[in-house]
Amino acid sequence: MRIVRYGVLGVLLVVVLIIGLLWVFQRRLIYFPDRPQPPAAAKVLPGARDVLLETSDGLRLGAWLVPPARSDRGVAVLVAPGNAGNRLGRVPLARALSNAGLTVLLLDYRGYGGNPGSPTQHGLARDARAAREYLIGPEGIPPDRIMYYGESLGTAVVTELSTVHPPGALVLRSPFLDLAAVGRQHYPAPLVNALLRDRFPVADLIGRVTAPTVVVYGTADSTVPAAQSRTVAGRAGGPVRLIAVDGADHNDRVLLDGAPIVEAVVDLADQIRAA
Repeated sequence: MRIVRYGVLGVLLVVVLIIGLLWVFQRRLIYFPDRPQPPAAAKVLPGARDVLLETSDGLRLGAWLVPPARSDRGVAVLVAPGNAGNRLGRVPLARALSNAGLTVLLLDYRGYGGNPGSPTQHGLARDARAAREYLIGPEGIPPDRIMYYGESLGTAVVTELSTVHPPGALVLRSPFLDLAAVGRQHYPAPLVNALLRDRFPVADLIGRVTAPTVVVYGTADSTVPAAQSRTVAGRAGGPVRLIAVDGADHNDRVLLDGAPIVEAVVDLADQIRAA
């Protein structure tokens, strides 16, 4: 019996250790930054320039501002990326939107693309606010002429931002209900529910957003189930358009700078101009 008790105790200690490690290191399973500093913006996108965003907790974040390459529609797009890579990977999107006459701010979160700090839910919220403040401050763009564009994890960032600082319009690419709902698709549900520190509650917040909204998703998304994106669209508090891209998975190129994405953004920009 003593051997059995020691064996059970040993198993319990291992379980506790595993749970402790998951609690401490869970953000390494959420955020996958490319940390190196990207090259100068002008070397990648002609006319683009490097800018610094000042966060409310004292960080200075590098970002890229890309001006319109053609006739200026007078609308800026704040791009909040997903959980991986850095702004260099969003160059095709910025180029396409710039060619459509839009100003584009490519945000990199803290800990990404040479930026200081470590990503957390509250930290990313501060980063998005700093990006918006830059557009309405140094760039002088009216708040109602700013569109928020969120990609995957970025949909949670811009949805939260929209509840505090309403945009002219909102684009959500592959939104999810909340981070726990996505996590349960890939990890044991009890661990996710009990241990998750960053929640990103998109579905709970989107009903407070009344700006015109477009939700774009891939029908074959293996990361964020398509049903979750449809549910988010169904809970939007304002006019919403749902665009399904047949056969597209989460990281397919068509969901980066494909026609469904660019056309949706341009259509919303024209709505902003006409308002």
